[in-house]
Amino acid sequence: MDDLAITDDAETQHKNHSVYFVPGLHRGLRVLEIVAAARRPLSITDIASELGLTRSSVFRLIYTLRHMGFLEEELSKHFTLGPRVLNIGFAFLASKDIIEIARPELEALRDETQVSAHLAIRDERDVLYLSCIQTRSGFLSNMNVGSRVPAYASPMGWLLLSGLPSSELAGLFRNEAFTPMTDQTPTSAKNLTEIIAQTAKRGYVVSRGVMEASGSSISAPIVNRRREIVAAIDISGPDSAFDLAEIDGRYLSAVQTAARRISERLG
Repeated sequence: MDDLAITDDAETQHKNHSVYFVPGLHRGLRVLEIVAAARRPLSITDIASELGLTRSSVFRLIYTLRHMGFLEEELSKHFTLGPRVLNIGFAFLASKDIIEIARPELEALRDETQVSAHLAIRDERDVLYLSCIQTRSGFLSNMNVGSRVPAYASPMGWLLLSGLPSSELAGLFRNEAFTPMTDQTPTSAKNLTEIIAQTAKRGYVVSRGVMEASGSSISAPIVNRRREIVAAIDISGPDSAFDLAEIDGRYLSAVQTAARRISERLG
């Protein structure tokens, strides 16, 4: 059998792609992605419409996934993710050394700034939160482990995207709708490219009103030994959680120091 060169690049296909590719498996995994992204119970009709398949085809996929515990029927003929998806998700998180490496630094950052601290990576067009260290002050973060937000609308997302080649960046967001979260959300691929160029030059992001109208955040990248951006951290919360006069000083310095220490420990 030919050696398989498995890559993370969806555009890269093996020369025998049509032989090795399993459409049924692909459709089943797409069902899970669609249900996960919806964040609400979906009907068979909802899923069939998203996949472009008949209801009978989708019914068989859902029956199988439900039988295996990957889907649950939460409302009458409406489905959500099941517990076996969580098992896989937690196994994935447990395999990420960066979470354990970052945790003490995030806790120290939280204690120093009194603001919730987060660690995230990029998953295609999303920012995926791997760790959330809640503040002790009462201004709790609404981001939890496993939370996702569009990378185009997230300061950490801008950092995570800033290391991509321009061609890959353009391909990721070619058909993006750019649904606004606030009036500071990029409205087009051109707008996003400009913001990411500024982010790459600066090397960090201090933001106000980007993800929430009355919220602030300070973000910095985590890099590996090849200086590639592999993750990002931030502190974020309502404006009232910050001394805004020091957001470009004490807070930024604390976040950059934590990011540097995590990067050094990551090696």
